[in-house]
Amino acid sequence: MIFEYCSKCGEKLGKKEIGDEGLVPFCMPCNKLFFNLSYPCVICLIIDENNHVLLAKDARTDRYGGIAGFINEDETAENAAVREVKEEIGLAVIDLRYFKSYCREKSDRLMLGFICKVKNANLNISKELKSAEWFSLEEAKNNLRESSVILEFLNDYTTVTNNH
Repeated sequence: MIFEYCSKCGEKLGKKEIGDEGLVPFCMPCNKLFFNLSYPCVICLIIDENNHVLLAKDARTDRYGGIAGFINEDETAENAAVREVKEEIGLAVIDLRYFKSYCREKSDRLMLGFICKVKNANLNISKELKSAEWFSLEEAKNNLRESSVILEFLNDYTTVTNNH
């Protein structure tokens, strides 16, 4: 998000030199700095006890992807990951680990990647999804778009787990 006006008084922002940051949007009447930001959200790599990966098709597309969602106000990133998994596929996360962040400039999102271990059980798919399926790691990679965040996440995860 790029700030052009003060969110408090509505005044058009000017620029102020701030050390190493350079010129930063600044509200003179409020004496307040504004730093451009991305919307924080979570992306979940869901893995079962057999090392299978769950991919889902969004209700609006016919492409596989991961489970993701925005972090609500007054919610931690960890709670958002657990909530999204429960809401979208009805499974409880039994082990949660932060892995890495992914910045998507085009969509103005900072995606916090979490590995969510679950027990493979019956899925309770939300209305946000068309379907969800389990895949081996390689099958999952073959079902994802080259430019997708979840494919980047899966490749990063595979690289780390193969090196240990």
